Amino acid sequence: MRNSAASRSLGTALLVLATVFAGGCSAERTSPLTSPHHEALELAPPKGGRERHVVAIMAANEGTETTDFMVPFGVLEASGHMEVVTVSTRPGAVELHPALKVWAEQTMAEFDAQRPEGADIVIVPALHHHDDPRAVRWLQQQAQSGALLVGICDGVLTLAHAGLLQDKMATGHWFSLGKLNRRYRDTTWVRDRRYVVDGQRVTTTGVSASLPVSLALVEAVAGTPEAERLALTLGVSDTGASHDSSAFGLSAGLLLNMAYNWAAFWNRERLELPIDHGVDEIALALTADAWSRTLRASFTATHDSETLIRTKRGLLVEAVPGHAGAELLEPLTEPPAAALEQALADIQQRYGMRTATTVAAQLEYVW
Repeated sequence: MRNSAASRSLGTALLVLATVFAGGCSAERTSPLTSPHHEALELAPPKGGRERHVVAIMAANEGTETTDFMVPFGVLEASGHMEVVTVSTRPGAVELHPALKVWAEQTMAEFDAQRPEGADIVIVPALHHHDDPRAVRWLQQQAQSGALLVGICDGVLTLAHAGLLQDKMATGHWFSLGKLNRRYRDTTWVRDRRYVVDGQRVTTTGVSASLPVSLALVEAVAGTPEAERLALTLGVSDTGASHDSSAFGLSAGLLLNMAYNWAAFWNRERLELPIDHGVDEIALALTADAWSRTLRASFTATHDSETLIRTKRGLLVEAVPGHAGAELLEPLTEPPAAALEQALADIQQRYGMRTATTVAAQLEYVW
């Protein structure tokens, strides 16, 4: 009886995942999205005579993608050439998906009151609800004020829903391109570029593109030598826009692995990473994102005595007390960008190659 129930759960999970994946990619087979062209990323001088460009990294409290939000914050803050502000749709903690919880510095209303001229650059992560009305209205307002809008991964969905990609060239996560092409036919959807620049709009492929596009922003503000220096410090070896979209796609193995991991709730682990003040937010985000996407484990950042932990570059991350029965992950690696490679290697060792490959595909990372 138990085996029969497990089989039904696995079958149901496989059917759901297959439907979702097929729905997201079918249009791509009939509408190839190919263009090698992109415009150089150029920035206007800071608004209002400011000395530095103001970058607003936005978040919806109900759900914002972990790496899309935390990696640009870490990279742009590390450059020291921009004023970086985290902005949430409303007061309170921001739930990051698939893991972690953070507190933004300001709400959108507070940001607007303090900087009525708007941001110079707005980073748009993937939101749990891409049509969040507060986020959409605020982005439309920022676009009208002349901000450069950078949609990372499925943050592109929010930009498109807001009508901010009309008559533009853009890209997106490999899994979402079919859906984007069907819904937003007034946009030219591009493959084989990790990021695409079209005027005041920048869009990227999957989650892992947050690193190269952030370094491209540093280059636009501070010059190539500074961007190369920072890339070396962070451990990023490839900062270009070139990308092989054909390396990613659906397979029976991927679907079966995700379905099994999703259905096997009785075998799910609690993984904890003890953190302390000064933890590198780039490494933390990449590690949390990767382990959470295995569907075999929940990821929790822990601290035995403090709830709010200040990261290396100033982000407030919530931590919870550790549990005695939890499995502890190894301390984060240096340089921070290496954390993803390390996490994938550890996932392979713990759960097998197929799960590690599935995680890399979700992150659109060639591994």
